Amino acid sequence: MFDPILVPLDGSQLAECVLPHATAFARSFGAEITLLNILEKNQAGASAQLFDLLNWQIKKTKATLYLEETKGRFKKTDIRVQAMLQEGLVTEGITEYAQSQGTKLIILSSHGRHGLTQWGISSTTQKTVLSAPTSVLIVRAQSQDVPAGELSEGPLYKHILVPLDGSQRAEHVLPIVMQLAQFHKPVIHLVHVVKSPEMARQMPPIHEDIDLINRVVTRNQEEAGRYLKDVKSRSYLQGIEVQTHLITSDHAAETLHHMVDQEKIDMVTLSAHGYSGKHQWPYGSVTSNFILYGKVSLLIVQDMPAKQEPKSLE
Repeated sequence: MFDPILVPLDGSQLAECVLPHATAFARSFGAEITLLNILEKNQAGASAQLFDLLNWQIKKTKATLYLEETKGRFKKTDIRVQAMLQEGLVTEGITEYAQSQGTKLIILSSHGRHGLTQWGISSTTQKTVLSAPTSVLIVRAQSQDVPAGELSEGPLYKHILVPLDGSQRAEHVLPIVMQLAQFHKPVIHLVHVVKSPEMARQMPPIHEDIDLINRVVTRNQEEAGRYLKDVKSRSYLQGIEVQTHLITSDHAAETLHHMVDQEKIDMVTLSAHGYSGKHQWPYGSVTSNFILYGKVSLLIVQDMPAKQEPKSLE
């Protein structure tokens, strides 16, 4: 499912928060990891070109040594790891490399060498996520139990949140979660949020409006309850601890964020699109909300096929 895995690094400790997660996913899926560092040249005038050339060679040497040292941390594991140093634009380089190599998962730190900001993710991470041709795992640099750079020896995820909306697209995450559960043995929280229907009106709702809303909500609650029971009983989830949550709320994203805090969730897994997701946008509204405002690791499983490009012969 997730083989190979691409892990972009920029040499900072913040970016290295992805390494325990890369190890955990590689072990769960028997995947090979590619550590990718992209050196981006600064624009300089002609008078600075010689100085820049010398600095550039020094940067390349340091980056090569850094990648080899990072790769060496995996020596005691049975994980296949390779290191790749490239030159060019960072976001475009990550996307193009993932496309050309048939990458199945990109693991990104929310922040890198420019440090933590008030925003949920850095601009580089946001651009990469929006252009990624495949599934993405965003690791929050500001909230890590495992020290940055250390590899995970045991299970990393204890509680995984899986929002479902009844669509097959949202269920795209379930085989992935099942595979992770075989290694990490987490509690899987399946949650379905039932929303009240919107009524076209200019005046406060009358009794008939309220009655209609209540009947629709009740019907949807009953259907959602049957759906969650069906998903929980599926054979591939047998032997996995699964809890179901049926919640009625007018604000699905807000409700899910509250559940993350309440249930001490380690990772949220979402399909790129759900029932109402549109193909012309890379992510649905709930997924987009968690990209920007989530506080824990976020696994986005791409439900749209990537445009395949021929692999480089070099």
